[in-house]
Amino acid sequence: MRILSLLALLLIQGLAFGQKEITLEDIWSKGTFRAKSVPGFNFLTNGKQYTSLEKNAIVSYDITTGKIVETIVEGVAIKAKGGFSGNIEGYSFAANDEIIVIEENSERIYRHSSKANVYIYNRKNKTQQKLYDFGKVSNVSLSDDGSKAAFVFENNLYYKDLDKNKITQVTTDGKKNNIINGMCDWVYEEEFSFTKAYEWSSDGKKIAYIRFDESQVPEYIMPIYEDGVYPRYETFKYPKVGEKNADVKVLIFDTGNGKSTETALGNLADAYLPRIKWTQDPNVLCVTKLNRLQNVLQLYLVDAKSKKASVLLEEKNKYYVDIHDNLTFLKDGKHFIWTSEKKGYNSIYMYNMKGQEVNHITEGKYDVTEMYGVDEKKSLVYFKAGELTPIESHVYAIRLDGKEMKNITPLPGTNSVQFSPTFEYYSWTNSNANAPATTAVYKINGDKVRVLQDNAALKNTMKEYNVLPVEFFQFTTSEKVKLNAWQIKPANFSPDKKYPVLITQYSGPGSQSVSDKWLGTDYWWYQMLAKHGYMIVCVDPRGTGGRGEEFRKMTYLQLGKYETMDMIETAKHLGGLPYIDKSRIGIFGWSYGGYMSSLAILKGAEVFKAAIAVAPVTNWKWYDSVYTERYMRSLTDNEAGYKDNSPVYFADLLKGNYLLIHGTADDNVHFQNSVEMANALINANKQFDTYYYPNKNHGIYGGNTRLHLYTKMTDFLYNKL
Repeated sequence: MRILSLLALLLIQGLAFGQKEITLEDIWSKGTFRAKSVPGFNFLTNGKQYTSLEKNAIVSYDITTGKIVETIVEGVAIKAKGGFSGNIEGYSFAANDEIIVIEENSERIYRHSSKANVYIYNRKNKTQQKLYDFGKVSNVSLSDDGSKAAFVFENNLYYKDLDKNKITQVTTDGKKNNIINGMCDWVYEEEFSFTKAYEWSSDGKKIAYIRFDESQVPEYIMPIYEDGVYPRYETFKYPKVGEKNADVKVLIFDTGNGKSTETALGNLADAYLPRIKWTQDPNVLCVTKLNRLQNVLQLYLVDAKSKKASVLLEEKNKYYVDIHDNLTFLKDGKHFIWTSEKKGYNSIYMYNMKGQEVNHITEGKYDVTEMYGVDEKKSLVYFKAGELTPIESHVYAIRLDGKEMKNITPLPGTNSVQFSPTFEYYSWTNSNANAPATTAVYKINGDKVRVLQDNAALKNTMKEYNVLPVEFFQFTTSEKVKLNAWQIKPANFSPDKKYPVLITQYSGPGSQSVSDKWLGTDYWWYQMLAKHGYMIVCVDPRGTGGRGEEFRKMTYLQLGKYETMDMIETAKHLGGLPYIDKSRIGIFGWSYGGYMSSLAILKGAEVFKAAIAVAPVTNWKWYDSVYTERYMRSLTDNEAGYKDNSPVYFADLLKGNYLLIHGTADDNVHFQNSVEMANALINANKQFDTYYYPNKNHGIYGGNTRLHLYTKMTDFLYNKL
């Protein structure tokens, strides 16, 4: 009765204010507030056209006029050919734009990986063929000339000569939970952010690939409940802290002689090989090698003929070296572009092919967060950075000699671009915390050509619901640390009233939650809570990104320590404001954010009344080797760091209201974390609330799941905060 009465009262208040009421059904079921994008946007190589996926058809448009140039292929028109269902789920082009890879009936494997039925469509002769007849395949990639398509099936690498309709099996030893060829294991996919572990040489004569031997890696088992007499068990290899990682090596397959040869990369015991990339020379491969502590990175150049390797570049760091994709070999064959934090901020450098630094291109005190490419004709490199302020991001052009830097996305907020292959045009997407994204096409000189999507309907909806502004602010902690934050004040805010606060955060290493960008679907949940009288605050503690290496890496060996201190400081700062009820401060987070909200209500028991932890890590020894050891080293090296910053060891400190939520099929942060946390709380005789979602992974979604989850969290806040 208490919940129903409170919700009814809030609804009456909303109607009295003369505004539409935001409901969880609107947010999570009806799609009332869904922002739009440009689906399947892709520049063609001629630089004059782009394609998008519309009404199950791949359509090309003239960049300047927006008129349809060609309906390249319609799903229904090629239905049943080769067994195709007619539903185009995804597509990609060969470098020559003549061959198209079409996917249907895709099936998720882990966070980034999937498998699907794949068809190859030839635009020139309008023919279609199924790539492989014996099951769904992963990581399809065409050679540059479009004559061959490589793919992975059941842990083995294959390629198909499309003209001859001939399939060659490159590897034969692939086996589930044992050997993987050309595709990443779980931990590489999750922590090094790629799945396709092979690359075509530019001449299409060789395939370099990574072979994973995970036979000795410990297994994790998840029960899946499907209305059977017994649950089905999903078993996969998952290396936790200090455990055995997969043994890896790089091989090069020659399509001419049909043989694979291992490359000579020195001692690979406990080493990672997180990137492979061909140079401008089709006979020279670049391999990234990283030691297990992740503080020494080496770029190796491998001769494809002799398979011998030499070190091109070595980086050492007193903390750790982050893996990135900011490596571009220039067409002159004499130089490459690379980003490094060696001088305190992530900057762009030019090196020669002997590994000698030629030029420090971006020398400012700001972090380059993404490289978009190099226009070698104009000697320009394009990149994204928080040069003006860490809470904004803009795209810049700068000469390779480091001169004439120009902001090509001057609108406030968060900006990203996609360039045409000729660098004549770019699509520019801009959003801010108070406006969803607008995407438009521009000429390289900055002239707007036309708008592709402006989310005008959603912006009108925002007016109808009289949304409350997101406001940015800074405050200084007792340790003299300035933290960035944003807030949404309650509806009809009055400085003479006292309001409860919900702090939302993620706080993970290098992340940024306090950015001037559209907040997505959760924006509407925050708006709903603010209209019901809650102050919403988000803060980025120490360890987060955008403010240089020292700020970001100061949490090394002590994940959680300084972030928790900063969350407690945030609560104290807010509690000192005249319009905040310091006895009603709560905190919410998911994944690393759930880890933080757990630590906050335990170590900050005097200032936090409530906490929601979704899919939290509760002891770092239960998380994966690559992520955890990067920041914490091993348990034997840093026992105190693990014990001092894992929530399970502080269950006895709980005083407030704690809601613990997890999906039982979370392959990332295992359900084990929440079970062990519950066990610790029970042993400490502490009451708490818990919710689990059967068969749901780390994202906890699908069907009514998100509506159910947010209903639970909302009711918890209404009753406990």
